[in-house]
Amino acid sequence: MSTRALIVVDVQPTFCEGGELGVDGGNRVAADVAAYAGEHRDRYGLVVTTQDWHIDPGEHFSDTPDFVDSWPVHGVAGSPNAELHPALADLAADVAVKKGQYDHGYSGFDGADVAGRSLESVLREAGTTAVDVVGLAESHCVKHTALDATRLGFSTRVLADLTAPVSPELGERAREELAAAGVELADSGAAR
Repeated sequence: MSTRALIVVDVQPTFCEGGELGVDGGNRVAADVAAYAGEHRDRYGLVVTTQDWHIDPGEHFSDTPDFVDSWPVHGVAGSPNAELHPALADLAADVAVKKGQYDHGYSGFDGADVAGRSLESVLREAGTTAVDVVGLAESHCVKHTALDATRLGFSTRVLADLTAPVSPELGERAREELAAAGVELADSGAAR
């Protein structure tokens, strides 16, 4: 069994075109992640999804957002746009982590599964030593999840073609930050 996990970050309609915080290319990312996971499920001992699942995230929501620390309402717990993207209907993830109920929840490691286990606990219990991180948005939740994975000692890759940033500039900045932290940036076609 592989000790590598696939972490699918926040592939939700709220972050795709037409959603409250839609990212250009979000629907493409959803379709491409679904196809990749379907073709390469055998590479992973564990597949985990994360979702923004906001109940009362405080100052994270704002009527006058600055798009740095505050944002329009999005990822509202129980709403259709907070569910996983329909393209992931056949993903068959092993674990679903919900995050951000009462805070910003940028990192998947801020959340927990239905049993209350943190993402770190889920990964450690499965014997995971390495993670591939994909999803939305590269410049925010993907970046924070990958940085936390590295900080916690997991060998971490971001499959850059299976993500999209809020903007090209923020994406470039995120990739620089990830590389500086020791996160490998790879293409899914070259990932083994």
